[in-house]
Amino acid sequence: MKPSKPFRVFRTSALVVVVFALMAPLLWMITASFKTNVDIYDTAKAFTFTPSLKNYETVLQQANYLEFIGNSLWVAFAATTLSLLLGVPAAYSMSRFSMKKSALVVLMARVIPGVSLLVPWYYVFSNLKMVGGFTVLILSHMFVSLPLIVYIMMGYFDGLPAELEEAALVDGLTHIGAFRRITLPLSVPGVATAGILSFIFSWNNFMFALVLSGSDTKTLPVAIFDFVGYASIDWGGLMAAATVVTLPIMLIALFVQKYVVSGLTAGATKG
Repeated sequence: MKPSKPFRVFRTSALVVVVFALMAPLLWMITASFKTNVDIYDTAKAFTFTPSLKNYETVLQQANYLEFIGNSLWVAFAATTLSLLLGVPAAYSMSRFSMKKSALVVLMARVIPGVSLLVPWYYVFSNLKMVGGFTVLILSHMFVSLPLIVYIMMGYFDGLPAELEEAALVDGLTHIGAFRRITLPLSVPGVATAGILSFIFSWNNFMFALVLSGSDTKTLPVAIFDFVGYASIDWGGLMAAATVVTLPIMLIALFVQKYVVSGLTAGATKG
């Protein structure tokens, strides 16, 4: 049944309002990154101003942000890789062997706010002389990434037909061999989805890095605070730094969104 004209007008108007509400802060951030602090406070220059790359020069040269970008990439890559190596086999075991108690533990780990564990983490890791290193950052990110990957992959494995693995077992393969040769190749979209979401979480994480990182292991979200002082805020540099943090993830999400959607929905449509 074709929607009526008033409904189409309402739907289009609502879509425009929602898109504008979501995009307006992002557009303001990008625009402000090309302004001086004086222009940012001048409402007359909200749309008409002379663009400047000084803020980006400050971020990439004076603020040593290239090192922080490397730190963020290393922590996100390491946490995602280790979580996939541990989470995918764990999800397969919980799915195929009905390990309901283990799945309940994973669900609880997904529900518990990570910020509630920061104080005990800091106490334990400080006594172990680990605070300020990459190891503690990677482990803290894995606390959220690992349950997320297990949660996604369990649903994906539940949707794959078990008959394929049973046929492989009849042909002489072990459960590990059936997983490696049959199930894992079929679950590549789900693995890619879980890995992408895990990487995005690690890249954007702020609280863990703020408490557990050091001056040499600082990641991009924490480094943004260098532009916030006690007496003033360098809004131009802050917006440029925020743009440097946001745009890579936005580009990744733009190019891989169809794979993420297909990976999230494949487990619900197979089997």
